[in-house]
Amino acid sequence: MAAQLLLGLSILVGLHELGHLLTAKMFGMRVEQYYIGFPPKIFGFRYGETEYNLGAIPLGGFVKITGMIDESLDTKSMSEEPQPWEFRSKPAWQRLIVMMGGIIVNVVTGIIIFVLLTYKFGDTYIPRDEVLKNGIVAYDLGQEIGLQTGDKIIKVNGEEYAKFSDLTSANVLLADDAYYTVNRSGQTLDVPIPTGFLDKFSDKEAARNFIQVRMPFEIGEILGDSNAEKAGLQVGDRILAVSDKQVAFFDEIQQIVKSNKGGTITLKVLRSDESSTENQVGETITLQADVTEEGTIGFRPLPKFDLGRTEYTLAESIPQGTTEAFNIIWVNIRAIGKIFKGEVSASKSLSGPIGIAQIFGGEWDWVRFWRITGLLSMVLAFMNFLPIPALDGGHVAFLSYEIISGRKPSDKFLEGAQKVGMVLLLSLMTFAIFNDIFKAFF
Repeated sequence: MAAQLLLGLSILVGLHELGHLLTAKMFGMRVEQYYIGFPPKIFGFRYGETEYNLGAIPLGGFVKITGMIDESLDTKSMSEEPQPWEFRSKPAWQRLIVMMGGIIVNVVTGIIIFVLLTYKFGDTYIPRDEVLKNGIVAYDLGQEIGLQTGDKIIKVNGEEYAKFSDLTSANVLLADDAYYTVNRSGQTLDVPIPTGFLDKFSDKEAARNFIQVRMPFEIGEILGDSNAEKAGLQVGDRILAVSDKQVAFFDEIQQIVKSNKGGTITLKVLRSDESSTENQVGETITLQADVTEEGTIGFRPLPKFDLGRTEYTLAESIPQGTTEAFNIIWVNIRAIGKIFKGEVSASKSLSGPIGIAQIFGGEWDWVRFWRITGLLSMVLAFMNFLPIPALDGGHVAFLSYEIISGRKPSDKFLEGAQKVGMVLLLSLMTFAIFNDIFKAFF
């Protein structure tokens, strides 16, 4: 978990700062230091005029460009005459490009990651038809807003959708006056999504506690040394009844098994006969299985419905991946708007290093790693573009003012703004870290 976080952040921070370094050198500015992480230095080397370092505190990075008021607050040389190689001696448009360099690189990185993932893996999804066939399972959060198991969701916010994941996307949960239109036992009704409902998803288990597609299944995997293995269940078995109650969906079995924690259940199982013809279905057998105190017997289901699959050429992947990447920025804009309106809790929405590490998960999965890294690249670009002093966006705001007005803010003003910005950022980082700890342990 921590290793994935460190690798992902190192890649993104390294590329972000490289964007500043390359654009600065392109315009003839002297770059004194390039850091991934913050001091103390683990190791480094000098190449030309620049010292390249890896810091021991892996929560960011920086480049030190001569003649620029930055995180170091090294203003000693600012009282002297500007030199041709200094940041402050260059035209405002060049300084603006340098400050935008890191943001642009992060945006390009995010787009490339999503384009390549789209091209390599395409899109596998549960189509709307499967949702309408058997309906949904409404868990605690779903029941909280008025959904019921068996509901067939027809529309979301008055419009038809293409796949099940559309029902739980951030765009839906962040929408104003959002609602589901469902068919319940032949009747059509609207189920509103309450304002601030996204707060419920701050828990990493929340998505699984909302809704799922109702799932016909067979046994997909038997966990080793489990009660399912001891009972004699096999891969490919279909459970027809549990303790004399007929079942067709996985949620029905879950409910019965959880109600028999620590007890024993009887399973009526249809076992396929590999030697049978198409007209033969195998034999029906009865098994006894002990239930753990957690309410499980130890198998994973294999869904028995038709998944949708879309594959993309490289040319098709470019607009698809780009749209997916920029949708992350749009979601962040809407989320911040909801926070300022008081409709979404900042404490439940913001995550620091611990929260981000939990998103990566405990098992190393390269596809998930690159997908999360692509998401973080776009978030990093967006956050850095915010007009907060000490962030790239703060510098961009001041430079834009200079270009439009023709007047450059004084060095004293820029130094003061940098100090204020650093206090704000350190406060926000402290809040995020302690917020992560609170959410994890309380």
